[in-house]
Amino acid sequence: MKKSLLALAVLGAFAGVASAQSSVTLYGTLDLAGRYVKADGQTRRYSEVTNGINSSQLGFRGIEDLGGGLKAGFVLLGDLAGIDSGNVGSRFFGRRSTVSLFNNAGELRLGRDYRPDFWNQTIFDAFGTNGLGSSLNVRQAYGGTRQDNSIGYFLPANLGGFYGQAMVAAGEGGTTGDRPGRHIGGRIGFAAGPFDIAIAAGQQRFAIPFAVGSVGLTGANPAAPGLFVAGNTQKTYNIGGSYDFGFLKLLGYLDRETGSNGALSGRETMGSISAVVPMGQGEVHVGYDRSKARASSGAVSATATVDQWKATYQYNLSKRTAMYSTISRLGNKDKTALTLPGASGQTTPNGNSKGFELGVRHFF
Repeated sequence: MKKSLLALAVLGAFAGVASAQSSVTLYGTLDLAGRYVKADGQTRRYSEVTNGINSSQLGFRGIEDLGGGLKAGFVLLGDLAGIDSGNVGSRFFGRRSTVSLFNNAGELRLGRDYRPDFWNQTIFDAFGTNGLGSSLNVRQAYGGTRQDNSIGYFLPANLGGFYGQAMVAAGEGGTTGDRPGRHIGGRIGFAAGPFDIAIAAGQQRFAIPFAVGSVGLTGANPAAPGLFVAGNTQKTYNIGGSYDFGFLKLLGYLDRETGSNGALSGRETMGSISAVVPMGQGEVHVGYDRSKARASSGAVSATATVDQWKATYQYNLSKRTAMYSTISRLGNKDKTALTLPGASGQTTPNGNSKGFELGVRHFF
C-alpha cells in the first residue's frame, strides 16, 4: 500500500533530514497465534506468539530513477518479533537493511541480507520457515538465514526464466550467529509456468565457535561441540523445486551441511517434502521433514536423527487476512532431544514434542 507522505515522515525522523524519492512504500505483516506445546519430560505450555505462518515485519522500500536506465533503491525491514507485547527484535531493521543500484545488467546490493543458500529452504517448503511447521525445527548444524556486511549481485529478470544471485560477506570480527565469520554463496534457478527449480551453495568460515546443535549428537560424542570452532569452515549445498498441478502444489528440498576440525568431521543431511491443496477460500498444507547428522573422530562416531510431521489449515478471509491452525509432531531418535518452539524446556532424549497453534495473519 502506498503511504508516501507517512513513510517519508517516518524515514525523516530516522535520518534527521528530508529525502526526495521517486517512490516510497510502507508495508508489513502482522501474525499472532495462541500456541500449545508439550514436550516429553516437560510441563505443557500455553503462550501467545508471533510468526505462526509468516514473519511479522515492518518495511520501507524506495526507488529513485537516476536516468540512463540506472536506478537506486533501498529496503529497511524491521523485525516485529514481539507484537503480542509491543516489542521488536534485538535489531529493529534486523530482517533486511540494504541499498541497491539497478540497471539492465542486474542489481548490485549492499548491507544485511538473506543468504543465497537459505532461499531453497523457505521457498520450497509449504510452511516457509515459521512457527510449528518450519522445517528448520529439525535442523542440527549451524543454519544462517541472513548475513551482515554483504555485497550481492542479482541477475536481471529478463533471462527467459533463469534467475540467480551471488554473495560475499566480511566477518568484521563478529560474535553473533548472523555474523559468525566470512561467507560466500550463490544460487541459480529456472522457473517457467508451474515449474520452479534452484540449486545453491555456500561456505561459512567461523570467527567464533559454533557447536553442532543436536543434544543427542553432542552427548554421544563429547568432541562434537568443537566441530565448528574459530577458523573452521561449514559448507552448504542444497537443491529445491516445486510443481503446481492446479489441484495440488508439490514442494521439496534437500540440504547437505559438512564441516571438519582436524580428525573430527561432521555432516548433516536434511530434507523436506510438502504440499498445498486449495479448498475454496481455504487451503491445506501438509509436510514431512527429516534430519540426520553424523560426527566422527577416528573410531568414535555418533548419529542423530530428528523428524517432523506437520499440517496447517489456512482460511483466507481476504487477499490480506487469513486465519490458520497448525499441528506438528517432532520426534527424536539416537538420543537427540530437540523440541518444537515454545516448549517449556528440552525434550527428554528420544522423546517427542507436540504442538498446536491458532492464529491470524494480516498483510498491509
